[in-house]
Amino acid sequence: MDFEKIRKFLNEEDTFCKFCGIELTEVGDGYAEAVMPVDDNKLNGRRVVQGGAIMTLADFAYAGAVNGSGVTGVSLNCSTNFIRPGTGKQLRAVCRRVSQGKQTALYVTEVFNDEEKLVASMNITGFIVDDKPIVS
Repeated sequence: MDFEKIRKFLNEEDTFCKFCGIELTEVGDGYAEAVMPVDDNKLNGRRVVQGGAIMTLADFAYAGAVNGSGVTGVSLNCSTNFIRPGTGKQLRAVCRRVSQGKQTALYVTEVFNDEEKLVASMNITGFIVDDKPIVS
């Protein structure tokens, strides 16, 4: 499995995440990390990172992890717990596979601030679209 090829493909082809400045920094088998710079465009009225931006970061880390497992997968359902406000210069998402079958998967993504404090945790149920990698 060429994890670097998957990382580059998703970083280039996910134009929304690209627009938001979100980038996969690591992709492995059922594992991925992504980062998002915090700037004024991502803040809500309370001047902390908007929840949807945090969820997008977490979901993109999932995209790297599930597609890094050798299949083509997408999110089917997400449940997010916000622990503390998103602050700092950058947020980092770490996604790990919990379980994966032929058609569905369960992953957990944790989002951390600059101080490595937990900002949010997202449980993601995924759907396996194809049993082949997104890129070969």
